[in-house]
Amino acid sequence: MRINQDVKLDYDDVLIRPKRSTLVSRKDVLLERTFDFFHSPKVWTGVPIMTANMATSGTFEMAQVLAPYKMITTFHKYYSIEEYQMFFKTFKNPDFIVYTLGIREDDIKKLKIMIKKKLINNFSFICIDVPNGYLQRFVETIKLVRSLCPSHIIIAGNVVTNEMAEEIILCGADIVKVGIGCGSACLTRRMTGVGYPQISAVIECADAAHGISNEKGNCGLVIADGGQRDPACVVKAFCAGADFNLCGSLFSGFEESGGETVERNGKKYKEYFGSSSNKALEEFYGKKDSHRASEGRYVLMPHKGSIHPFIQDLFGGIRSAGTYIGARKLKEFSKRATFVRVNRQLTTYLEQYDQDNFSNK
Repeated sequence: MRINQDVKLDYDDVLIRPKRSTLVSRKDVLLERTFDFFHSPKVWTGVPIMTANMATSGTFEMAQVLAPYKMITTFHKYYSIEEYQMFFKTFKNPDFIVYTLGIREDDIKKLKIMIKKKLINNFSFICIDVPNGYLQRFVETIKLVRSLCPSHIIIAGNVVTNEMAEEIILCGADIVKVGIGCGSACLTRRMTGVGYPQISAVIECADAAHGISNEKGNCGLVIADGGQRDPACVVKAFCAGADFNLCGSLFSGFEESGGETVERNGKKYKEYFGSSSNKALEEFYGKKDSHRASEGRYVLMPHKGSIHPFIQDLFGGIRSAGTYIGARKLKEFSKRATFVRVNRQLTTYLEQYDQDNFSNK
């Protein structure tokens, strides 16, 4: 046993210090980025914000909404081959959707069927998603998927440390998914005691991934996955070095989101639940195995209405942040940002004040 005494920081532990800026307007801040990749020969351009591969956010309906905004929908694992065949009769935009699989034998069999039927060609991205990216089986799956899909942009995670970020890139992934236990629907920290403060995880993994480059100068990339409760957290992740942001709760609870709509006492709610919750395990796998515990929440989220006003606020918040630090492009956020550590006790007080005085009013 050993104790790491270094200070590690989460989203609530920092604010961004403003700096002199020559930008005239929020409109001057460009949200689109263009990426080349370490392994894949593809080039991608868009707004690097993604839905989480959860049943309440990674849906066909969400893809139809977000693709025109050039944002990415990471599909959940539970769609069938037949459902994909129906979806691709009308949807023809591979750059803004992600096929997700796990590391079970059934996941690999399904991927091979997707390849055989050429359905996988409708995707630019493939995501290998597990809660614990430190398993050797996970690393071997990355190598296998790269051999099966040599041209696809491969995302893999989740991890929170620099050495595994490097391992994932070198084993065949283009993008590392960073975050363990930080999502609002995740109970991993409570059930296992395992986790890592997200700002520090993103900083350290981005530093590692960006330090690996190929002969063309293309480096590994990272996604900040989980814990973003509002646009400010998305901004902080970009400032910490994240190339992409992946969010679950931010894209849940809307009319266009997945999950059932429920009415209680005259108010509308939407289901929101983690992929390791009892709800997900029983609904999509038929049972919860006797050897595992639920590591995800099931909650009813107040219905948020249409998602379009939220997207406007999200984009507006990011652009406004750019004007505060003089960053004209998203790529510049990490170069221009200076984090200031804050008094956590004060932050907790202000959060409670907001909850007591403004929540659901």
